[in-house]
Amino acid sequence: MSAEKSRSYRDLRVWKEAIEFVKDVYVLTSRFPANEIYGLTNQIRRAAVSIPSNIAEGQGRNSPKEFRQFLGIALGSIGELETQLIIRLLPLLRK
Repeated sequence: MSAEKSRSYRDLRVWKEAIEFVKDVYVLTSRFPANEIYGLTNQIRRAAVSIPSNIAEGQGRNSPKEFRQFLGIALGSIGELETQLIIRLLPLLRK
């Protein structure tokens, strides 16, 4: 087992930064209209939570290949989140 693999996901800088990002997303989305809580707000929050979750899951897997696969999934969640934020901001950009 490599030194990198023996580390907890909590020791990974990328995981720590992703957790901080989730906090920021929750602060931002708390300012969204209440009628969006079960729509786009919920989707944005779920996509944000998926990022550190997949990093943690990948770190717990048995091989570097699997870890990279979960990092790819986390990256996909970033794209999903970015798209959702763009959609949410479209009405503001049109004013």
